[in-house]
Amino acid sequence: MSRSRGEFIPELAYFEPDALRYPKGERIFEWIKSQGIPYRMTTSHNRITNLPGESELEQYKIAKRTLVVGLRKTLKFDTSKPSAEYAIPLATGCMGHCHYCYLQTTLGAKPYIRIYVNTDGILAQAKRYIEERAPDITRFEAACTSDPVGIEHISGSLKEYIEFMGGEPLGRLRFVTKFHHVDSLLDAKHNGHTRFRFSVNADYVINNFEPATSSFADRIEAAGKVARAGYPLGFIVAPIIWYDDWEQGYGELFDKLSEALPMEGTRDLTFELIQHRFTKTAKTIIERRYPKSKLEMDEAKRQYKWGRWGQGKYVYPKDQADALREYITERIFDKFPEAKIEYFT
Repeated sequence: MSRSRGEFIPELAYFEPDALRYPKGERIFEWIKSQGIPYRMTTSHNRITNLPGESELEQYKIAKRTLVVGLRKTLKFDTSKPSAEYAIPLATGCMGHCHYCYLQTTLGAKPYIRIYVNTDGILAQAKRYIEERAPDITRFEAACTSDPVGIEHISGSLKEYIEFMGGEPLGRLRFVTKFHHVDSLLDAKHNGHTRFRFSVNADYVINNFEPATSSFADRIEAAGKVARAGYPLGFIVAPIIWYDDWEQGYGELFDKLSEALPMEGTRDLTFELIQHRFTKTAKTIIERRYPKSKLEMDEAKRQYKWGRWGQGKYVYPKDQADALREYITERIFDKFPEAKIEYFT
């Protein structure tokens, strides 16, 4: 495996013994050894309790640089509305340090990066879901719990999934990334069945709240490569944040996008718009893990919104949310009149 600029290299690796019975697990094991990365064996990722670090914050930072290679035990896929019918498992965890990330709470005390090596079994299950829903198209989201592009140089799984879906007339794949390491995916036989989406934002948001991810310029350059490779392209603008000069910041975002994208990238373009939200639990964790963050999380300035499962979150008041939605929608259609806005939430 070759290494390119800014790619994630773990500082510590764990292997479940069964992972070494799979070609992917064996290949990753040999790569870890060749890189001189220390590794340990573990019967299960749930038993990893002795990560180095003298404080919780130190352990968290080290965990984000720790790779765990194992098997996906349950092959029942979660649903992934509104973007897809199912979340297809590929990996869990992310090396980025985005202050607002929902994985802060969903991954709880185990923020390390897990790669699943039993991809043949996972894809066989995807095939069953596709057949159950025929003749309808079945969409799979591959980035619900990780950023698969950020670890593709280690796993190779994303290209495997792309080519699998390329051969499925009724299968579609979607994922989103904040990383620019796309070169190994450009020659994949995708058959137009994979929508490659990039997470973008105003410079203020990227610079202040998205450490350890690719720069905006690198992401847009990568988006141009992806468009020229024939992939359907999309952008997620998230989280949309209300801050001083937000109109100028988001206006510049769409100016830069329109200047950088090749014509073939704008013919089938989608946007997903997500305003910043947080829960009380997330706020507590974020303040503990990123104590110097400038992220605004003042409940008094927000509106409480109940979720589908009885859990609430704090979103912007209706007048602010409407102003964000209207302004950004106008900018999108001004620059990309044929684009589709899939939702604002």
